[in-house]
Amino acid sequence: MHNSTRWVVLKFGGSSVSDRKNWDCICEIVKKRVEQGYQVCIVHSALTGISDRLQKLIEASSQEEADKILADVERRHIKLGELLELDAEAILRENFIDLKRLSRQMISTGEAKYAMQAGILAQGELMATRLGAAFLNQKRIETNWADVRRLLYSKSQKLISDKRAFLNAECDYEPDEMLEKNLANSKRVVLTQGFTASNSEGKTVLLGRGGSDASAAYLGAKLQAERIEIWSDVPGMFSANPREISSARLLKDLTYSEAQEIATNGSPVLHPKAIAPAQKYQIPIHLGCTTRPDLEGTKITASVPEEQGSVKTIALRKDIILVSMESVLMWQKVGFLADAFGIFKKYGLSVDFISTSESNVTASLDPITNSHFNDIKEDLTTDLSQHCEVKIIENVSAISLLGRHIRTILHQLSNFFEVFSEHNIYMVDQAVSDLNFTFVVDSSGAEDLVKELHDKLILNSVNQNVLGPSWINLMGFKKQKNKSEWWRKKRPQLLKIAKETGAVYVYSSDELRENIERIQSLEAISSCFYAMKANANKHVLKEFYKAGLGFECVSQDEIERIFELFPEIDSKRILFTPNFAPRREYEQSLKRNVNLTVDNIYPLQNWPELFENQEIFLRIDPGYGMGHHQYVKTGGNKSKFGIPRSKMEEAKRIVEKTGAKVIGLHTHTGSGIKNEMQWKETAETLYQIAQEFKDVKILDLGGGFGVQQFDMQEKLNVAAINRSLLDFKNKHPKYELWIEPGRFLTATSGVLLAAVTQLKKKGDIRYIGVETGMNSFIRAALYGAYHPIVNLSKLDKPATQTTTIVGPICESSDTLGAGRNFPETEEGDIILIANTGAYGHVMSSNYNLRKPAEEVFI
Repeated sequence: MHNSTRWVVLKFGGSSVSDRKNWDCICEIVKKRVEQGYQVCIVHSALTGISDRLQKLIEASSQEEADKILADVERRHIKLGELLELDAEAILRENFIDLKRLSRQMISTGEAKYAMQAGILAQGELMATRLGAAFLNQKRIETNWADVRRLLYSKSQKLISDKRAFLNAECDYEPDEMLEKNLANSKRVVLTQGFTASNSEGKTVLLGRGGSDASAAYLGAKLQAERIEIWSDVPGMFSANPREISSARLLKDLTYSEAQEIATNGSPVLHPKAIAPAQKYQIPIHLGCTTRPDLEGTKITASVPEEQGSVKTIALRKDIILVSMESVLMWQKVGFLADAFGIFKKYGLSVDFISTSESNVTASLDPITNSHFNDIKEDLTTDLSQHCEVKIIENVSAISLLGRHIRTILHQLSNFFEVFSEHNIYMVDQAVSDLNFTFVVDSSGAEDLVKELHDKLILNSVNQNVLGPSWINLMGFKKQKNKSEWWRKKRPQLLKIAKETGAVYVYSSDELRENIERIQSLEAISSCFYAMKANANKHVLKEFYKAGLGFECVSQDEIERIFELFPEIDSKRILFTPNFAPRREYEQSLKRNVNLTVDNIYPLQNWPELFENQEIFLRIDPGYGMGHHQYVKTGGNKSKFGIPRSKMEEAKRIVEKTGAKVIGLHTHTGSGIKNEMQWKETAETLYQIAQEFKDVKILDLGGGFGVQQFDMQEKLNVAAINRSLLDFKNKHPKYELWIEPGRFLTATSGVLLAAVTQLKKKGDIRYIGVETGMNSFIRAALYGAYHPIVNLSKLDKPATQTTTIVGPICESSDTLGAGRNFPETEEGDIILIANTGAYGHVMSSNYNLRKPAEEVFI
């Protein structure tokens, strides 16, 4: 088919069409495409949340319940109509009537057949697109509203259930010259629905949740479009889900095959069904952000420049289903797999990946593709049981390393697989396509694993040229003028300090006090001890002393620093938590009469005379660790901290022998924790152990409170933590609760300033060198930690390039930040690294005999 008309298909998701601001952006995008000479076909979804409401309508058990839902659906559309300055009641009157009729029919029959469900759910797109077309016409963009059920028709497929045929259909997409001519003869813009089509009998069918992307691709193929554009609230595909990992990097260019792997393995940006039609007819797919059309986005084509093996993204597919088939009789039995998978075919199940051994075959099922699984689960199990022992495994998730030439870099990846050491692995699969390496693990720990793998494999990747800017840089840098970080307000003072001092840490007393107020709002906490290993600057310590906090120390020298600064301090405001420390530190701390925590039974067994008649704490290993990186997890068998719960009986006997009294139990699972229920769960764990020690009156919940790294990242919900701990305290008033935060109190109070020394470009990678590096700040090299970095000298200049910021240390790991959006930068500019008030100067060194950054307190 030769197409003289230049078609472009624009698809907009539900979030893009649900408010006036976004519709104004859509108008500008459409006008630009018309000005470029395109015939425009717009496909868009229902308003955000409407499909869910319509699903609730289908599930309604009474007319009263259904009417409430209908009223809410109407209200949402009328409200949007008001924002768009449209009379939505008049425009959608027939749709509202149809929806009520279908609802009453469903309630009266007491059954919602799949055809009826499709008819109800399709109303979301029908209503939204009528408003959209009316708005564009009102804005003098001549638009023709079209019913997609006259444009797209589902395939007739054998051996699929009615449920799938009506609710998860697929469409033919061969080029259609007559359709192209008919639409081209209409106005320059055609607007139609996503998610919806019709079957050969003219009945409404759906393409499955997220199917609007497929609608756009089907129409793009039928019209032989020049390009397909998928617009949503994110600018493209990323190296991880950017909503959960703000440091995720944009994937600028992908092949169809790579995009298919990423989409199939859980990326919400593009539906997997959308790729095949575009690939068959070599139509480029462009992914963009509706509210930020200026951003580069992701381009998906047949080929991208050849590159070495690399992992491009870490994908998570939640709550998949495994079907395990076990039988010693399958070994070398001809036709076993054919028989078994014939049963899967019989029930219309699509299998993702398969793991085999001499006596077991395990297949994975995507619950979205196989939405009818629960309906046929028992029948499937019964049929398969005639051939083997069947086990259905649920509550598991698939974590996939996706990229290019994965097999060529397996030897490099092996060091990173240690992150799985404390997790059950049910299945490992390496795709024949060489694009995918997948682990199936328990769903409960999957998200933490993704973050850890992303830190290791993406942020520290040497193959940075395949990655674009990070999510936070893309979506945040234009808002910098309005950000509230203290250092923006103190910019002139900071620039002056950096010019006079050279590389320097600067700490804000105001920010410290704000953080102290937040932590002191925890009403259930009796005592708060600052973990001084985070920052031992004397001015910082004085702020905490004035605020009435205690000090958690991990060495005798830290204890002596506190007594030196505050000779009048009550010794019980000091908590000593040594780890594998020599005997003399225990002796000295007991003489100082500070609170002492014992985290190993060795001192009790071998130096019992030290502890006679002493009150002590025991540090417990709860059996698991938490945190943003393996090295900050302080629980579990791979961690050196704490007495295992399995050793509690032994610990109790030894304590009784020494004559010591255990007055407190302590645990600390890790750092950077954002789960507000974690500290209550820790309290519950310690409470259970406390029942074995009659003198325990204190439960020390440790620290690990997560720090907000960027404006777009949610702050730790301290109020929620407070509520959960008050609930525990009300149930167990006998116990005092202690905490010992460190980084939470100091991280945001500090910045590291350093001047630019040199600039370099190697291939596609730009480097900005600064006067200090990992000798002053090692977190990026040690943990792969992400810290916001800005050019303080040119804070208000637009970001025009992606660059990597490095130090002068003779190590390849001396990278302070990679893939950062930066303005044009020159020698002498002052670079600021934020949130460096914790584990910065205290971890610095004179490596390469370079003096680390100094400290200034303001």
